[in-house]
Amino acid sequence: MSPAHRATGEVTSVGRVAEILKQFARSRGALSAAALAQRTGLPKTTVYRTVREMVRVGLLERDGRDYRPGLLLFEIGEKLPQQRDLREASKRHLMTLHEATRQNVGLAVLDGFDVVHLDVFRSVEGPRLPQHSGGRSPAHASASGKAILAFMPPESVVIPGDLPRFTPHTSVESGDLRAELRRVRRRGAAFDRQEAIEGIVGVAAPVIGPDEEVLAAVSMSGVVGRIDTARMEAAVRTTAMTISRDLERARSIVRPVLRRR
Repeated sequence: MSPAHRATGEVTSVGRVAEILKQFARSRGALSAAALAQRTGLPKTTVYRTVREMVRVGLLERDGRDYRPGLLLFEIGEKLPQQRDLREASKRHLMTLHEATRQNVGLAVLDGFDVVHLDVFRSVEGPRLPQHSGGRSPAHASASGKAILAFMPPESVVIPGDLPRFTPHTSVESGDLRAELRRVRRRGAAFDRQEAIEGIVGVAAPVIGPDEEVLAAVSMSGVVGRIDTARMEAAVRTTAMTISRDLERARSIVRPVLRRR
């Protein structure tokens, strides 16, 4: 049963809104009310009524007959200091890595057992991968996800019991995944060996915050045979460490100002 459902099977109004908003997180464009009803499994009349109310309060906007996220969501997102500071500290370094390697480069954070891509810089020479800013990928089948999980306290890593398999290379056994996370922590980098998409490999390294907490992961991915992940590992790790250092430096500048108040 979805978390949006009560024990009686009734769907709460907040749960309906959350289910609808999740569909935009998984889509690259506007969606019709009919598409939202199909994706969420909610009754059409309920979806039509809910999206009208969401438009009224600014959570959604009309786009012809379709709907898209509204300005209120953007305004709320801009108020999230950690992600905004993280993106600002990362963007220049990600662009440098992207320009130097001409590969797909990204920054991702963990949400549940998925990674959410904050920034994606695509290779013009490679295939168009499904990752996009705001999109999600399964943590256990991505280099970014494994890089973040490996640097979390082991007791806080809860591995679901039904991990989906995407390719023959996907590791779906919790024991195997925990063993790999230990190897990632020792090495300082994680690898995607065609685990999410056949023919695509990647490498990622963690971004560590000023409090020694893992905040995100820097990743690079490309086509098998066109990218040498072992050779690119050093560049990815260096970029992640540089971002971590910039975040620490930014906090050291702010702290004296706060103490003088």
